[in-house]
Amino acid sequence: MAAALQTNIRPVKFPATLRALTKQSSSAPLRVRCAAASPGKKRYNITLLPGDGIGPEVISIAKNVLQQAGSLEGLEFSFQEMPVGGAALDLVGVPLPEDTISAAKESDAILLGAIGGYKWDKNEKHLKPETGLLQLRAGLKVFANLRPATVLPQLVDASTLKREVAEGVDLMVVRELTGGIYFGVPRGIKTNENGEEVGFNTEVYAAHEIDRIARVAFETARKRRGKLCSVDKANVLDASILWRRRVTALAAEYPDVELSHMYVDNAAMQLVRDPKQFDTIVTNNIFGDILSDEASMITGSIGMLPSASLSDSGPGLFEPIHGSAPDIAGQDKANPLATILSAAMLLKYGLGEEKAAKRIEDAVLGALNKGFRTGDIYSAGTKLVGCKEMGEEVLKSVDSHVQASV
Repeated sequence: MAAALQTNIRPVKFPATLRALTKQSSSAPLRVRCAAASPGKKRYNITLLPGDGIGPEVISIAKNVLQQAGSLEGLEFSFQEMPVGGAALDLVGVPLPEDTISAAKESDAILLGAIGGYKWDKNEKHLKPETGLLQLRAGLKVFANLRPATVLPQLVDASTLKREVAEGVDLMVVRELTGGIYFGVPRGIKTNENGEEVGFNTEVYAAHEIDRIARVAFETARKRRGKLCSVDKANVLDASILWRRRVTALAAEYPDVELSHMYVDNAAMQLVRDPKQFDTIVTNNIFGDILSDEASMITGSIGMLPSASLSDSGPGLFEPIHGSAPDIAGQDKANPLATILSAAMLLKYGLGEEKAAKRIEDAVLGALNKGFRTGDIYSAGTKLVGCKEMGEEVLKSVDSHVQASV
């Protein structure tokens, strides 16, 4: 859960969907495109993409929490559920149907569950569920991925790190999401002159791609504790040399932010050695993918961490960073909190509805304060509950709106 954002920042021009990162006040909504609603209420269209594995379970719960928190703050939601990933493959034969991407683009925000599963592992690449996710991100042009990792006091002992190392960790990974080796060309598998198969991918970044994600990171750091660490591999990769050069040049525009650089291998080590040294991390697509998953385990479970993916304009994509967990799908064992917190990020960053977002954040803390735990964060002395019961407890806390300190 991200730390509270500070508002003593100078105004800058920034895309509408990213305005939450740069606005001086939370009074104005981030987005203005919403349908007509009942008198005194605002209405938003939300596309739900349950996906695969535990996705439908956690999305169902997050939807209820989102609806309840919104209703208490004068918001109405219209939900449209669409297939994506393996579910879409089984239904229509492609991982991202045209109807799904169209619905997503026309909505005010998108809430995604999880993608993938063993069932489709042997599919050709263009028919893999994960291809649908990459296509979705590219289609929505959501280039900025925000992944907070905070060790809550209630879950310090769930971390695999020593208490003195994990306690107080509060960092944000800003990951570039639509470039780099995941999207670069040329790519593929071919046979070389010796008749041997060769697989290849391209790590490529244009200056404008680096600049725009760096600006998001600087603005994010400015509203946190004013420290930004740019992670690259500039001692080996040419793309990283350009990355470091561009980020360094932009630092002159943010004299109030302390910029440092770190090679990705060292960053991976430092995250488990001394994670409290980090405030905001900015990095490329593949490094961000890996480091944010590593950071999640500092908090005790990958089942606790939400994310927001934002674009220059248009709706944002909000999803837990955990996978589809097919081994526990349908068994009421999933932790829904990451998806519930993703719904909170949807309200905060996607719609500018910070009061409703705060209700959800407080409700999660309220349920944890009462001792409720799913299996991934369970410890002696707490109450083990399933996915549904955890969702019910969060709903109760939403209604009570008990203020819970982090």
